[in-house]
Amino acid sequence: MLAARTTATRTAARLARSFATVVDSAGVKVAAVDYGQPTSAVTVLVKAGSRYQTTPGVAHALKNFAFKSTAKRSALGTIREAELYGGILSSSLSREYLALTAEFLRGDEEYFVDLLSSFVTSAKLTRHEMAELVLPVTESESTLAQQDPATRALELAHTLAFRSGLGYSLFAPPHSHLTSEDVRSFASTAFSKDGIAFLGTGIDQSALSSLVQKHLGGAQLSGSGFKASPSAYHGGETRVELATGKQTVFIGYGTTTPSAELAALSAHLSAEPSVKWAQSTSPAAAGLPSGTTVQSVYLPYSDAALFGILVQGPTAEAVKQAGQTAVKALKEATGSGLKAEELKKAVAKAKFQAASATDRRDSIFSVLGSKVLAGSEASADSLISSLDKIDSAAFSKAASALVKAKPTYVAVGHVDALPYPDELGL
Repeated sequence: MLAARTTATRTAARLARSFATVVDSAGVKVAAVDYGQPTSAVTVLVKAGSRYQTTPGVAHALKNFAFKSTAKRSALGTIREAELYGGILSSSLSREYLALTAEFLRGDEEYFVDLLSSFVTSAKLTRHEMAELVLPVTESESTLAQQDPATRALELAHTLAFRSGLGYSLFAPPHSHLTSEDVRSFASTAFSKDGIAFLGTGIDQSALSSLVQKHLGGAQLSGSGFKASPSAYHGGETRVELATGKQTVFIGYGTTTPSAELAALSAHLSAEPSVKWAQSTSPAAAGLPSGTTVQSVYLPYSDAALFGILVQGPTAEAVKQAGQTAVKALKEATGSGLKAEELKKAVAKAKFQAASATDRRDSIFSVLGSKVLAGSEASADSLISSLDKIDSAAFSKAASALVKAKPTYVAVGHVDALPYPDELGL
């Protein structure tokens, strides 16, 4: 056990050291970490999230244009070549960033960096691909999001909390009337050197920097980039009828000052047990009805954060009971604060969540990507050190300030039966 712990510590240290340096190559930010794994991955992070969209759903459509025709390859050519290399291509969208990722065998980075670079330098964004490939996928993803109560609740919560900017949906409206011209206009602004970063795992930083220089050095990225309007928190309440899925309630608050203290508060309220099949000791999990879940949510952004509790259950009555328990736990934590032992446990859990996120390839880019794009320190150590500085006074101050604002409350399901905020103790 000691040997395993020592190995994990050394791996984390190597990760922190490697990812701590961000360099400029061809005018864009580049950062990489290599701890000897047999596969590599490179992500192009573009400042083109939904908060910047000029037309509803245009960021979602651009995400689905990934790996379609460019000046170098057709969409079919990209698929065939990637399969010959045994690589995996994927794209994802957040409220702040568009991420295009290639995963491949170590040694094949030359091809995949070229492939990723070609999208930001010469994507064709054609009308026929929009109609035949992009819009069907976009509409399907939007429909699935509308039918999932948890996703629906979080989307509505962002709209209530921030209205514009971060309040814009990740998904295009159903039956969207977006055109390829809309997407080209959005992309022409987004694809600027100031708004692009390359992040790699399983690849040496100098090697990645050289490849970025080779494939982007002569590129003319004339986009001006997006400048976000400062976020403002508003809050509010809404209720949406949904006949499918679990009964769902989201209880949340927003802030324009993301902090380590809120990450610790989220960890304190998390009802996920440390031992599988065991009962969580979180106060938000006390006496939960059968089949009901309470999930703490903390979504930090560059200039704001959404904090909350997502309650889901088979019946409205079960959700009401669980919601009352969760609100009581939240009030106790933000009112009188936490005891020393509770705070220590919450900080340790938050530190583990932050560190484990940087161990997983699917989340390391989302956790550290924004820091790389900003040119600031990007490492597991920088995340954990901020949690180490939390004390009782700072925690109480941040937590009490959070709940003084107007709450964000969303009910999705059988709205005639689901509880209202005052019935939960808000």
